[in-house]
Order: sequence, then structure tokens, then C-alpha cells
Amino acid sequence: MTRAVLTALVAMAALTAPAAADDEDRAIVLPGATGTEGVARFNGSTFFAGDLLTGDVFRGRKQGSAEKFIDAPDGRFAAGMKASKSAELLFVAGGPTGQGYVYSTRTGAPVTSYQFQTPPTPTFINDVALTKDGAWFTDSAQALLYFVPMVDGAPSDDVTTLTLSGPAADLSGAFNNNGIQAVERGEKLIVAHSATGLLNLVDASTGDSSTIAGVSVPNVDGILLQRRELYAVQNADNRISVWSLQRGFRAGELEGTVTSPLFQFPTTVARLGGKLAVANAKFDTGFPPTATEYEVVVVRR
Repeated sequence: MTRAVLTALVAMAALTAPAAADDEDRAIVLPGATGTEGVARFNGSTFFAGDLLTGDVFRGRKQGSAEKFIDAPDGRFAAGMKASKSAELLFVAGGPTGQGYVYSTRTGAPVTSYQFQTPPTPTFINDVALTKDGAWFTDSAQALLYFVPMVDGAPSDDVTTLTLSGPAADLSGAFNNNGIQAVERGEKLIVAHSATGLLNLVDASTGDSSTIAGVSVPNVDGILLQRRELYAVQNADNRISVWSLQRGFRAGELEGTVTSPLFQFPTTVARLGGKLAVANAKFDTGFPPTATEYEVVVVRR
């Protein structure tokens, strides 16, 4: 073999090796986390993930590591979350506190907080969806959604409570309404119901709901919508089912599944370019979970 050929082969290997590595699933550890549940996209390579039991928030990169970004005040929790890059705000669901929180994505500083329900009233503020007008929060223990309007680029104090009717009002399970996505310019909401394993389409003005036909998602948790392709995390099944939704979001059919040997009770999912970032909650170890390490798993879409 000539030196020129050898040099060319080495150069080709150097070019192709990173691409091969990029195809592999990877676990990005959240250092010191006592649990995790929510993950949110900030841009194509950066995500936020929460420590469920402390409310702290980590910032990480899909091909790198994560570090603590927000040291939350005592008594907070961090369930589902969404980030607005344009508003430079992170909205976080506060789980059993009945609260929702807003932080700066530039500095990590608290911006404001909301007391949607006051314990001992049953409540679990579980996930968040963003629209151009504000943020919607789900409550897994109440047939209610909470809306925080944005006014002049800042979250308002004028919270609206939407009473649900129809299948989305079912409170038969320990956890009911969970993941949420806004559609049709925020006029409708897709809400995942963990107890029934269904996706419901909710009218954001009236609270009326109907089930999206043809979609069955037992153990559904967080959801992610890309145009009419919906990713539903099925936590205890260690998989994400992918659904093609029809125009009007009235029906859907199964398109495929995403799995990984690294999944351990995944709960929420965010898009990172051509990848998915998935929070590994490890609730199979109990609640509170007892694992010694928690991570965000990055997998191919």
C-alpha cells in the first residue's frame, strides 16, 4: 500500500468516524440530580432538563454534557417544561406544589411563579405547551387547564382557568391529563390522558373535548408534535410511539416506534435537530425514584 493511499484512507476514516458515533444513542448524565421528569428544547443542540424533586434545572448539549443552570428555591418541583427562545423564558410545571414557574433562559433567574391550586387540594401540575399568546399547564388531578398570557413579551398575572368537559374531564386515574401540545394557532390543544391511554382534542375557548380516533397510547406521558407527526412517550413500556395525524387532528394512525436500550421509564421528549432528547425518570425504581444517576437519552427520530 502506498503512502498516498494510506493517507487517503486515514483521512476518510477521520471524516466518517464522527458520523458513525453520532448515530449511536447516548445518555447525558444530569450531575447530582435526585430525579428527572421534564426536558425542553432551547435550540437545535441545547436542552433543559429538570430535577423533579428539587426543582433545579440543568442545561445540556446533545453531543456533550449537562450542568446545573438553575438552583431553584427550596420547596419547588420540576415536571414538564417548555422553553421560548424568542421570549428567553423557561416555563416549568411544579407537580404536587400546584405551582408553575418562569425562569430566564439567559441567566436562570426566577421571573415569576403561579399558584394554580393550593394543597391539600389534589393537584399535580404536569406539563406545559406554548402558543404565541402564552403558556398552557395541565393538572393531572383536576379537570382543568391553566393559561398564562404573554403581554408585551412578559408573562401576565392574569391566569385563566379552563374547565374541561368530555373525555378530557375523566379523573378516574391516579394521573390523568398529562402531556399537551397546541395546534391550530392555539385554538385547539392535544392533551394526553395517562389513565385512559388516549389523546384528546380540546377546544381552548370552551374546554369541550373529543378523542382522537384510532390512537391508543397506554401509559402515555409527554407528547411532541411536528406538523402532523406526533410522538407519544409511553413511559412504563419504554418506548415512544409515532402517530400520523389527519388534517383537523380528529384521527391518526400508527407510523412506527422509537426504542432504545438506554430507556428506563422515559417520561417526556423534545426535538433536537434530527434527534430526540428523552428524560429518563426511572420511576420503575419507585416514587420517589431511588436510582443513583439520572440522564437525558439522545436518540434518532
